[in-house]
Amino acid sequence: MSKFQKTNDFNEVVYGRRSVKKYDASVKISREELTEILAEATTAPSSVNMQPWRFVVIESDEGKATLAPLARFNQNQVSTSAAVIAVFGDKDHFQYSEEIFGKSVELGYMPQEIKDMQLKAFTPYYENISDADLRDVMMVDAGLVSMQLMLVARAHGYDTNPIGGFERDQIAEAFGLDKDRYVPVMLISIGKQDYEGRPSYRLPVDTITTWK
Repeated sequence: MSKFQKTNDFNEVVYGRRSVKKYDASVKISREELTEILAEATTAPSSVNMQPWRFVVIESDEGKATLAPLARFNQNQVSTSAAVIAVFGDKDHFQYSEEIFGKSVELGYMPQEIKDMQLKAFTPYYENISDADLRDVMMVDAGLVSMQLMLVARAHGYDTNPIGGFERDQIAEAFGLDKDRYVPVMLISIGKQDYEGRPSYRLPVDTITTWK
């Protein structure tokens, strides 16, 4: 369990979240709690429930030393956070379709005939999908799970920061992944803030919304 205050207050989670660049380096998060955070994050929706997201949790000194030169202008987050979670999209994620749909039947989430119908419909689609379309699907789904991860972390009493500035062409191989299969999406640092994060201005709904 975290020594920090967990909350189920949705307003506190949403409005209290800040993008934190520097953390209290003495704060560590157990693997047990990080696993719990990831499990809660992965209840996010995804296209056909294929869950294409994959995570590399970088928490050791060795892992951070590998990441540091790839993280460009985000050295504080790497060095002071409890961990940095690298989010990837798995281009071969449809290979898990039988497990996903099979378990859904086994657990009573769907009848066998729905599983058979959906796999029959989606298997040809995934066999013929273009690389660009596959990438679009993964980026949307990985974005959904990433935002949910940051909100879950806040509910656990931690702070986060999404990072887009890193060496995308090197990071997969640096952590032993096949760069042709795993597409980097973002890094998310997590820890306990070392300062009070500042609120930031948001454009009014009227500016960003058209009603029809």
